[in-house]
Amino acid sequence: MAVDWRDTENGLTLRVRVQPRASKDALAGERDGALVVRLKAPPVDGAANEALARFLGDALEVAPSAVRIVSGASGRNKLVATSIPATARARLAT
Repeated sequence: MAVDWRDTENGLTLRVRVQPRASKDALAGERDGALVVRLKAPPVDGAANEALARFLGDALEVAPSAVRIVSGASGRNKLVATSIPATARARLAT
């Protein structure tokens, strides 16, 4: 995958493209440097954002609170920050 990862002082950031109202929660590859995540949750009242934090938390084996949406909270394209080391990116590649 050619996901656009950025190492930061506190962990890493990555671009995510969310596809809400999918049939199941799943990683769906990469699109224009962003990790594509399909979520069952609808994009209403922050439900998809909460589902994204839970999904990425599970995938990275961290608490959902360690996953923060830095920008794009109301759109499909998001910038997500995690407080985990950059070495955790291998967990999403599998």
